Amino acid sequence: MDAPDQSPAPERAPAREVQPEPSDRLLLASVFAVATAGLVYELVSATMASYLLGDSVTQWSLVIGVYLSAMGLGSWLSKSIERDLHGRFVTLQLGVALIGGFSAPLLFLGFAKLASVRPLLFGILAVVGTFVGLEIPLLLRILQRDKPVKDVVARVLAFDYIGALAASVAFPLLLLPHLGLVRTSLLFGLVNATVALWFVHGFAAHIIALPRRKAAAWASAAVLASGFVGAGWIERFGEAELYDAPVVFSERTPYQRLTITRWHDDVRLYIDGNLQFSSLDEHRYHEALVHPVLAIAPRRPDGARVLVLGGGDGLALREIFAHPEIASVDLVDLDARVTDLFAQHPVLRGLNNEALADPRVTVHNADAMEWLVRTRGDPPFDVVIVDLPDPNNFSLGKLYTRAFYRLLASRLTADGALAIQATSPYLAPRAFWCIAKTIEAAGLYTAPYHVWVPSFGDWGYVLARAQSFTPPARLVPGVQRRFLTEEMLPALFAFPLDERADDVGINQLNDQLLVHYYEGDLSAGIRRG
Repeated sequence: MDAPDQSPAPERAPAREVQPEPSDRLLLASVFAVATAGLVYELVSATMASYLLGDSVTQWSLVIGVYLSAMGLGSWLSKSIERDLHGRFVTLQLGVALIGGFSAPLLFLGFAKLASVRPLLFGILAVVGTFVGLEIPLLLRILQRDKPVKDVVARVLAFDYIGALAASVAFPLLLLPHLGLVRTSLLFGLVNATVALWFVHGFAAHIIALPRRKAAAWASAAVLASGFVGAGWIERFGEAELYDAPVVFSERTPYQRLTITRWHDDVRLYIDGNLQFSSLDEHRYHEALVHPVLAIAPRRPDGARVLVLGGGDGLALREIFAHPEIASVDLVDLDARVTDLFAQHPVLRGLNNEALADPRVTVHNADAMEWLVRTRGDPPFDVVIVDLPDPNNFSLGKLYTRAFYRLLASRLTADGALAIQATSPYLAPRAFWCIAKTIEAAGLYTAPYHVWVPSFGDWGYVLARAQSFTPPARLVPGVQRRFLTEEMLPALFAFPLDERADDVGINQLNDQLLVHYYEGDLSAGIRRG
């Protein structure tokens, strides 16, 4: 009689233990999702650091180093977790989802509000990296299920690496151009929250405090979804805090973030937070860039052929077309959105006098160095004007190297002339004189000069030719200008003692000394100020 009474008990216990659970394929899919999200957070942080702090190689190296060390710490700490593996994994997912998901908005707002964003940056990296380092060991142990360790490790690591590959391809090609940093980090926060939700439902029998963790997972997903929907507001709020004037336009392009502010008559363009011009005084900068080089340029019966590298705002073009003898201009600017914006926006078209619509202009949206190499066999130019951003990272620094200036020299006619914006000789003297010395090392004769631009301070340029020349004493007659006069010319080519730096090297592709000079000079200037 006892045997029949005891038989149902063993039947009921196994029935509860063999309830359907997620398959190994779904678990491996979660490995893929976790790995992809983990690398995306690293890429977001590194990109934000390079945008906000400059010197992209340094920032990327520091971010990668801190993140990998934190992952190593997380892996080492995972050995102390001995129970409730599924529940602890859910908790880790929610931590990564919230901190990693909101990493870009926090860094964006932190840059506007904090004296230094670095502690926040490395704090986020340390926490997210540690949590991500804990995740994979826990998934390995969850997946083991009496399988050979070598098979589990092989499959988990394979999906981990495939996820990293997916993130590294999708981030620059899809996520950054189309979503931007804020939405990208929030989207992958949702990915982690979704994995957590799947775990609390798929492994409910293994999770301690299930109702609390389920509620936390749904709440986290709701917060991240709200953040994703409101990402535009977050960006606008951060920019309003960052800039002194109201933001009237802001857009993330595949290459940079464009921001335009306006306060009464003062229209300003910022690229990645760095001021490019103020409409109140940009004419000083552009007149100084354009008119001296055209004063020493050769005169052609059929007009001069001009090449402009950078200058997608069309403001240098405006000054060029003040000279009626210009036959044609090729303008090379990497970002098509910049040239389109300044060709179409009514306020910006007014600033450049619709120069981008002039039929003499041909716009090439390409990397300047690659374009020069690709068109090496084309006819040379009488005038080349280089209006590129300051060399605050290595991708820009390559456009200030001896190799680049040799390419420029090969595109000049024998009597042609070249003008290059060369940053501030007061704020960055080593960088300025490094540029001048590098141009000379490319086989050109130079005449450095500078002018005061209120928005930037004392700003420097370099004139160059293949033949020895003297700085211009006269400007082209009959050309309308608002600032530059012939009486000013001699003073432009004289430098005070505190703007000189003789002991500088040549900027080359393999070392890019210029970027280090630039960052060091600016840091010294901040300390001096």
